[in-house]
Amino acid sequence: MSTLRRATADDALAAADVWLRSFGAALPTVVRPHSDDEVRDYFREFVVPRQETWVAENGGAVVGVMVLHGELLSQLYLDPDWRGRGLGDRFVRLAKERSPHGLNLWTFQINKPAHRFYERHGFVAVEHTDGSGNEEREPDMRYVWKPGEMGRSEQPLKS
Repeated sequence: MSTLRRATADDALAAADVWLRSFGAALPTVVRPHSDDEVRDYFREFVVPRQETWVAENGGAVVGVMVLHGELLSQLYLDPDWRGRGLGDRFVRLAKERSPHGLNLWTFQINKPAHRFYERHGFVAVEHTDGSGNEEREPDMRYVWKPGEMGRSEQPLKS
């Protein structure tokens, strides 16, 4: 079983590598505006030291990363081999505990698996854009979760 814990500076490279593998597997057609090294620098210099960053660790290896910024769930990425094992569910449950008044997030419109995942957890799509406001220039959408406003498709989580 993997462990969820706050990231430390020593986790920054591994967390960035999870992001890179996950993004590449889930969004192969989305143009990334930054090189792998720029992503790693961003995690090392900004994400881990300045944001509420959590990692999932299994056997000493980082297999997932989640970043919260207040009520914004700004990152949730899993190593491709760890998708479908309940780790994302655990991260969302933690995010809801950390931000009990509500959460919001952005995901690309082409990422249908993410839509299903977040909708299953009670998030509701409230905004669609043409992508002009993000670096990738990819149409995206904003999801919101408010406690007590369980979406019709949300299923209770198993403990």
